[in-house]
Amino acid sequence: MENKEKCVLSGMNLEQLTKFTESIDESKYRAKQLHNWIYLKSVSDFDSMTDLSKKTREKLKDTALVTNVKIKHKQVSIDGTIKYLLEYEDGCCAETVLMRFDNRSNLTACVSSQIGCACGCKFCATAKLGFVRNMTPTEIIEQVLTIQRDTGLKVTNIVFMGQGEPLLNFDNVLKAIDIFNTDFQIGIRRITVSTCGIVPAIKRLADIDFQPTLALSLHAPEHELRQKLMPIEQKYPLSALIPTLKDYVKITGRRVTIEYTLIKDFNDSVECAKKLSMLLMEIKSNINLIIYNPNDVDKFEKPSKSTIQKFKYILEQSGKKVTIRLERGSDIDAACGQLSNKVQ
Repeated sequence: MENKEKCVLSGMNLEQLTKFTESIDESKYRAKQLHNWIYLKSVSDFDSMTDLSKKTREKLKDTALVTNVKIKHKQVSIDGTIKYLLEYEDGCCAETVLMRFDNRSNLTACVSSQIGCACGCKFCATAKLGFVRNMTPTEIIEQVLTIQRDTGLKVTNIVFMGQGEPLLNFDNVLKAIDIFNTDFQIGIRRITVSTCGIVPAIKRLADIDFQPTLALSLHAPEHELRQKLMPIEQKYPLSALIPTLKDYVKITGRRVTIEYTLIKDFNDSVECAKKLSMLLMEIKSNINLIIYNPNDVDKFEKPSKSTIQKFKYILEQSGKKVTIRLERGSDIDAACGQLSNKVQ
């Protein structure tokens, strides 16, 4: 039997695995064993599943694959960040990143949700790829499984901040989140979805039974400035986005994270900081400042350290918790805004 005819097991929940094991005349208990090996032990081949009989393992090898995803390229940063370029069955590729921090026990996977992206943000390298297609739930979770198989480490946090706009692939992203939460046993508070501001999808997200942490890529405090960076501002302007965020907080009781990339002489002025404080005054939120990371798409520059600190200080005077995102993996083009499937 050719590989393409075999059933791919990663991405299946316990119920689906049970139907599969029954189809090959194996017990429900076998499904639980497979589930444990795939999601909790991150095994990629049946021979490693040592509590299965040799006969069962041979039957599985004849009928199924654990995964059909390949690591096309892997890069390791000087700070320990690892970036993977993954190739899927149809030949499409996407990047995923494992971030480690010296003073934290958290292992964070930054996952992609689309092949390419249609949003066209001016400071983001993924924009130049254009939009190819949405990723399936299996393709999304395979990114974390690949990381765990390759490193032998257990991912503790998921951020949908890779390639693509997660809320334009709403249903598949939600299914992937459910698998991360239920099958990987990653707490919902440890899963973050970042969006450039898809208003109808934020409204949908507010009405579901569980909410991951919502992060909004804002990057400018006013309409005119934001639309120069983010074409999505023309379709879903701040005048619609901010009220939607207020409603989201009211409905869910959850605090949102505001992501703001500081770009030299563009959106890093004292005036911008004051306008941002006013804009967010009535929204329960934390602010995460991101220092612009150079890429091949634009000619923007990083602001000075003094400008960054002044901007942060002004925001803190409004009572908000403000953090500066640690730069990870910039030497391998794995930092925010740098993912472009480039092989070095």
